[in-house]
Amino acid sequence: MTQHKTAPRGFAAMSPEKRKAIARLGGQSIPPEKRSFSQSRELAAEAGARGGKSVADEKRSFSVDRTLASRAGRKGGRKRMTEAAE
Repeated sequence: MTQHKTAPRGFAAMSPEKRKAIARLGGQSIPPEKRSFSQSRELAAEAGARGGKSVADEKRSFSVDRTLASRAGRKGGRKRMTEAAE
């Protein structure tokens, strides 16, 4: 059986800049006040917990590698502080 190579289509054919521009539009499609997670931190936390439980313990990178989790938390905190300062 021979395999035919096809040219990239869709997102694969786009430049990284164009993909980012399209992805950015998705985040802007709904005003912040109508985004359920922006209205309720409890709802967001609940959804995150449910999503985390769907992954086997040995495949949860943060539960396996506490240093990785710590670095990610610090990185997120720095980003939040930078955004708040702007």
